[in-house]
Amino acid sequence: MPGAGDSHGTGGSIDRNPATLAPCELTILMPCLNEAETLGACIARARDFLEREGIDGEVLIADNGSDDGSREIATALGARVTRVDEKGYGAALSSGIRAARGRYVIMGDADSSYDFSRLENYVEKLRAGYALVMGNRFKGGILPGAMPPLHRYLGNPVLTALGRLFFKSPCGDFHCGLRGFNREAIQGLDLQTSGMEFASEMVVKATLHGLRIAEVPTTLSPDGRSRPPHLRTWRDGWRHLRFLLVYSPRWLFFYPGVAMMGAGLALLAWLLPGVRQIGPIVLDIHTLTYASGLVMIGLQASLFAAFTKIIGMNLKLLPPDPLFRRMVGIFTLERGLVVGLALVATGLVGSVYAVAQWKGAAFGPQQPQHLMRVVVPSVTALIAGMEIVFASFFMSVLQLARTPERAPTADDTRPR
Repeated sequence: MPGAGDSHGTGGSIDRNPATLAPCELTILMPCLNEAETLGACIARARDFLEREGIDGEVLIADNGSDDGSREIATALGARVTRVDEKGYGAALSSGIRAARGRYVIMGDADSSYDFSRLENYVEKLRAGYALVMGNRFKGGILPGAMPPLHRYLGNPVLTALGRLFFKSPCGDFHCGLRGFNREAIQGLDLQTSGMEFASEMVVKATLHGLRIAEVPTTLSPDGRSRPPHLRTWRDGWRHLRFLLVYSPRWLFFYPGVAMMGAGLALLAWLLPGVRQIGPIVLDIHTLTYASGLVMIGLQASLFAAFTKIIGMNLKLLPPDPLFRRMVGIFTLERGLVVGLALVATGLVGSVYAVAQWKGAAFGPQQPQHLMRVVVPSVTALIAGMEIVFASFFMSVLQLARTPERAPTADDTRPR
């Protein structure tokens, strides 16, 4: 039989009737999947902290399907338990956040790697109005054996550096598992991921939405469990990296696209007059063809950046960006059609000239070094022009999704 503190929920997400539970100031939330070895010590430290500091709070365990007695240990020690059927670190925490009674939530792993009895700095920052308070293990200290060298010197620094670069985040440790936040503010971010990348999503969205973020030094101790951790280095590292890229259309599509398009156009212009030689290397029409391909790939990537940004904002996955909206507003359907059709016309003129040259040779063999310098840029202009025409129509369709409804006028209601 479940203990008195065990709370149930349909679908394993939240308590049946959380409205009947009185609110409190702080929830200390721990995701749990078979943590019987260490869970008791973590709960004891958390309860000791609440009592010592005189904080009106609770310890909440988001159980993700434990079968080792973890739930019974939690309820016996006075913690509240919410069962989460959907598997995953993010799923457990999302459900725990919804079930929490606290105005503030401090979350941390139940493996004894963090000291739940020393949360004063977190509470101080939360009370000062910060929406997200991140721990920083690199400032607070990583005890011997607490973090694998691959994570300490490559994985965490690289992913954190990318997060800071892509999103201008102030966080120096993106993946610290001990963090506190204003529950209402974080729920407003509508976090979606169910796996380990939940940690990155919280930081990224908090940054993009302009929430106040603070850091406090945090000490990481060795995992107290005898079994291997749930974290899988390469799989979860890739999921974090994938999330950072998907949430940054500029770095995933736009910057690479502009760089490729610029390099391709420069190479095209340089090779059009004739053969170029760099030392013993001779560059001719073959390189010209690859330069054309570089232009087209770059154009595609740049357009994808715009599409992704608009879709992300329309679905509220990305926050509103007034500057981007103004820029998109400049490139109207009509202007896009003018630019695209002008390129198409240029390509057609070049193509007609190439056919005329071919006709002058009685449609026989040609000198490719001469004719390809007309054909390649002409085909490039044709394809680019049609891409821009299609993209202009597609962007106009995407814009329809956010066009406000117009109030009916007298003309709309007049019989016809």
